[in-house]
Amino acid sequence: MPKLALVFAVLACAPLMAQSVTVVSADHIYTADAAQPTTPAFAYDDSGKILALGTRAELAERYPNATMQSFAGATIVPGVTDAHGHLFNLGAHLQNVDLVGSKSIAEIVERLQSFAKTHPFDASNPWLIGRGWDQNDWRNQQFPSAQDLDAAFPDRPVLLERIDGHALWANSAAIKLSTKNLDGDWQPEGGEIIRVGGKATGILVDAAASLIEQAVPKPDAKARRAYLQQASLEAARLGLTGVHDAGTSWQDYQQLESLANEQQLPIRVYAMANGDSAAFANVCPNDAAPQPLRHSSGRLQMRAIKFYMDGALGSRGAALLAPYADAKHQTGLLIQNAEQYQTLLNRALACGLQVNTHAIGDRANRLVLDALAQAFAQNPTWKAGRHRIEHAQVLHPDDIARFAELDVIASMQPTHATSDMPWAGARLGKERLRGAYAWQSLLRAKAKIALGSDFPVEQVNPWLGFFASITRQDVEGAPKGGWMPTERLTRAQTLHGFTLGAAYAAFADDRLGSISVGKRADFVVLDRDIMHVPTADIPTTRVLMTVVDGSASFVAK
Repeated sequence: MPKLALVFAVLACAPLMAQSVTVVSADHIYTADAAQPTTPAFAYDDSGKILALGTRAELAERYPNATMQSFAGATIVPGVTDAHGHLFNLGAHLQNVDLVGSKSIAEIVERLQSFAKTHPFDASNPWLIGRGWDQNDWRNQQFPSAQDLDAAFPDRPVLLERIDGHALWANSAAIKLSTKNLDGDWQPEGGEIIRVGGKATGILVDAAASLIEQAVPKPDAKARRAYLQQASLEAARLGLTGVHDAGTSWQDYQQLESLANEQQLPIRVYAMANGDSAAFANVCPNDAAPQPLRHSSGRLQMRAIKFYMDGALGSRGAALLAPYADAKHQTGLLIQNAEQYQTLLNRALACGLQVNTHAIGDRANRLVLDALAQAFAQNPTWKAGRHRIEHAQVLHPDDIARFAELDVIASMQPTHATSDMPWAGARLGKERLRGAYAWQSLLRAKAKIALGSDFPVEQVNPWLGFFASITRQDVEGAPKGGWMPTERLTRAQTLHGFTLGAAYAAFADDRLGSISVGKRADFVVLDRDIMHVPTADIPTTRVLMTVVDGSASFVAK
């Protein structure tokens, strides 16, 4: 790759200056607009609206007083949106113990001990919190236990979240602080306490996690704001102009609103109210008209709600139609039953909200599709709400065509496939894999797809998702030819999924998602041409600038 020669009309480390018109050119500009897939340059005004596309000379002649900004050696793509992430969880993850990539229990204990040296016991918050372990990456692939942590931390409570966010691993000191005795033969609704001989092992799956989580001191408003701001800055640094926040609490929405009021929100946040909660009550009050929220800056809105139907595949919480291939007595967990879900769904639809439901297993996906079909039969106008299934990870082949039939968007995460591929076959069996991570099958069935990462379950970096989408390989290039390669997406399909597909899924395709006249000047400047470089070069793509509304939210130093 030639050495980059970036020529800025303004200082490289400063935001883009407000001008009447700015003309931007680069070696390659991909618009994601089917009517004009590429352009040599484009112009936007000081309100952040794109005015025209054309050659640099044409635009200079049309706007003789424009600021000319050239990115020689670089590539520009439209604003990239992660259609499913968790900003608060990312912020918290950046502050706590990072367990991602750990290959053994011993390595996890070492990481905890190292963290504890710089974060010693504090009586006001004695807990040691971590996230990112995955027993599927270990030699024996068995769930750990409290005893694995007790020798190193006999008195300090330790609580470690599994990488998918659907299981907790606690030591004995943490178990003692649970809100209920975890031993016995009972199970909480929508969750599972793993036990041996009636005694809790320290692993709590899905809804069971709350039995210990309730004992953990909650971060105050100041801390929550800091988490959200740090996560937003990290997203911008990696080239995201927007995030669909999948399950936003009301207190976090208020913190995001405060950041937007103070012009401290560097990306666009499409917030989904977190289930049957205060956020839901605020956008869908029982005794008043619906109150969808949109900040005047265009950086924040809440007009959607996120529900959960099941758990995750890695912890065997995904609800399957038939038992797990590697656990014949288990079919997964439903967070709520079909009747409960139908009641919540109809309430949200009556409020005019977009309903986005977490469903990973084929049974959970079918239940959501059935519930939506029943609701649309009751009120056909509800079908136009651009409703989504978040993850849509394992589908029965008979249900793939139903996404298009019901106008349901599949909100999917490419790196889930490449993270899960070493063990997904063991969980599901060969036959059931035909409907797993079925991106291309959904597109062939005319379904709409939005792409994201589910960070911090996966890494925030969208270029890793881009790579996974077009190769279905890990970053080392395995397996050769890709895992279930017929489901790979093309580069154009992948760019669409992270841009226009995500914009459509947030009712923003009329103003975001492509470099088109009349849309917002959201774009990302990259150090390489991701549409043509060898696939092996994509994961190390470097972001040079992230621009939202014509202003730089990140500039590489």
